[in-house]
Amino acid sequence: MREPSVTPSAATGRAVRFESFGGPEALTIREVPVPQVGPGQIRVRVTAAGLNPMDWFMTSDAETAARFGLSLPCGFGTDFAGVVDQVGDGVCEFAVGDRVFGGVLSRAVADHVVVDEAGSIAVGGEARRTPDGVDDRTAATLAIAGRTAAAALAVVDAGPGDTVLIGGAGGGVGVFAVQLARLAGARVIGTGSATSADALRALGAEPVAYGEGLRDRVRALAPAGVSAAMDLHGTDTAAVARELGVLDERITTIAARIDGITPANGADAPQRALEDIAGLVAAGRLRVPIAAHFPVEQIRAAVELQAGRHVHGKVVIDL
Repeated sequence: MREPSVTPSAATGRAVRFESFGGPEALTIREVPVPQVGPGQIRVRVTAAGLNPMDWFMTSDAETAARFGLSLPCGFGTDFAGVVDQVGDGVCEFAVGDRVFGGVLSRAVADHVVVDEAGSIAVGGEARRTPDGVDDRTAATLAIAGRTAAAALAVVDAGPGDTVLIGGAGGGVGVFAVQLARLAGARVIGTGSATSADALRALGAEPVAYGEGLRDRVRALAPAGVSAAMDLHGTDTAAVARELGVLDERITTIAARIDGITPANGADAPQRALEDIAGLVAAGRLRVPIAAHFPVEQIRAAVELQAGRHVHGKVVIDL
C-alpha cells in the first residue's frame, strides 16, 4: 500500500486527513494552512502523536463517525505532545516554549493543533505541561490510555490484598492498568499471547494465556481466588471473572458493554489522573513501552500495525 506524502511551505503544515471514511488506505497527508489561535487558546507544534484503537474505530464509517460528532473532511488521532508556539489573548497557564501533551479529538496527527486552555479532549482539546524527564514520544501516549486505565482502576477499586485479572494486559491501555494496579498494592494476573509473557512480567503481571481454558489456568495461578477484573479487549475476561465468582461491581470493561457491569471511560477518570500518571513516569515509577514509532509519511503502516491489536505497548507517529 503506497504511503501519502506532502512537502509543506512556511505558511502551511502537514495534517493527516480522511476525505472518505474507512481503513488505513483512506488516510492522506494534506498541506493545510497553519491554524491561528483565538482568545483562550494555544497552538502546539506537534512533535509526536500516539495512536489508540479509538482513532481508527471512530473513523471507520460515516455512522460511527457521526456518533462522535465527526464529519468529512476529518482529521486523525487524538493524543499529542509538542511545544507551545502561539498563545491567544487571556491565556494564563501557558507560554510560548512550554512543552505540553494532551488530546484533541481526531486531529492530533498534524504539524500544528490549536487547543482550548480550558477545554476537554472532546470539546476544544486539552493540554497539560510535560514534566521534565518525560520525552515527547512517551508524553504522546498518556492522555487516552492513561486516563482509561485510571478510570478502570477506579471502577474496580483495586488495592492491597486484591488479585486482579486484566484481559488484554499487554495492549495500549493494559500497560498502564497493570502498573497502576501494582502501584495500588494489588497482585495482577494479565492475559496475553505466549509471545507477550516476558513483556507482561516486566510490567509486574503474572502472565496467563488467553483463550479456551482461561478459567482453569487462572484458578491454577490463584487458588485463593480473584477479587477484581478489567477486560480491556472484549468480554471473554469479564465472563471468566464472573465464573470465578468476582462480583459484578468489581468487574469493568472498556471495549464492550455487559449488563450489570460498569464500563470504564477515560472521561470519568479521577480529576488529576493525567497529571499523576505523568508524574509517575517522570519519577521512573511507571514506564510506557513504545512498541514502534513511524514518521508521519508512514501513517498507513503505523495504523495497520496498531489496528492489528497484537502490539505490546504503544505506537507513535513522529512529526
